[in-house]
Amino acid sequence: MLPDILSQYIEDVETAVRILEDVYIERFEVEILTFDRVNLRIRIRFAQGHLLELNEAIIAENESINSLGYRYHFQDDHNRLLFRYDNTPHYPKLDSFPHHKHLVEKVISSKKPSPRSAIMEAAQKLKEHQ
Repeated sequence: MLPDILSQYIEDVETAVRILEDVYIERFEVEILTFDRVNLRIRIRFAQGHLLELNEAIIAENESINSLGYRYHFQDDHNRLLFRYDNTPHYPKLDSFPHHKHLVEKVISSKKPSPRSAIMEAAQKLKEHQ
């Protein structure tokens, strides 16, 4: 049985995915590694052909959630990047190192968003471009 805080985190992500309209969930995997550590792997295909992938390794420690690594990647129907948040340590000069956000033409400082925020950002981008 997972700690309540970890179960709640997963439930929050599930709820954010469930409320999306016109999507196909290609993958929603919660890999339980230990009682306090899981990996999330999610692929959401939007009706327009856009794809949002959420990958995250998380652990519950001291009644809080810590992300060991994450990548939230959103691309259009031609596989072109629209945004990606991650914490791969390859931009050490950014204020938010190792956290950052890839945009079409640049990489910027960014705090780690919640999976729910990344999902809502992707859905909003689609609404803006319709």
